[in-house]
Amino acid sequence: MIAHLKGKILKIEPRQVILQANNIGYLVTLSENETGKLNDNEELEVFTYTHVREDALDLFGFLQYSELKFFKQLIAISGVGPKTAQDIVGLPLGKLKTSILQEDPTFISSVPKVGKKIAHRIILEMKNKIDPDDIEDLNRVHGTVNTDLNQEVVDALEKLGYNNKQIQKTLSALPKEITDPEQIIKYFLQNA
Repeated sequence: MIAHLKGKILKIEPRQVILQANNIGYLVTLSENETGKLNDNEELEVFTYTHVREDALDLFGFLQYSELKFFKQLIAISGVGPKTAQDIVGLPLGKLKTSILQEDPTFISSVPKVGKKIAHRIILEMKNKIDPDDIEDLNRVHGTVNTDLNQEVVDALEKLGYNNKQIQKTLSALPKEITDPEQIIKYFLQNA
């Protein structure tokens, strides 16, 4: 089983990348949200899930280990396949977990091919597996606390030439008391 890959992106497709690691090109399926942020010849590190079927062997990639872990829990639910699970995990994970804890199927059913019935099943099966204390930290890592503010910061840092992976990695350690955009950018520049 392939659990982790690190290498150079050779080609980007709408939901997939060809990732060269040790002179082998791996076709890795990512969420559309992630592939939109990537560039050819960029270094990429992903945690992967190897999905084996009778007629195929697919690799599903995730930038964060917490996403992979949540993905594995989702595919264990009847009616949720790997592509659908990856689309669900492509949502802001903190907001997704909050909607599960609040038993609100609307956010989950915003994913194509996920109706109210499957959304309710996900809520039922996942509700007891989520630790409410982790959600605030998770939101900070995935940049969903005050989304408008963080998008403003990310846009400014991208204009300075930093890529999204660098930005997310550095801001994941951002102290909770730093909330002002200027302070966040200053923190980033000092710690990048």
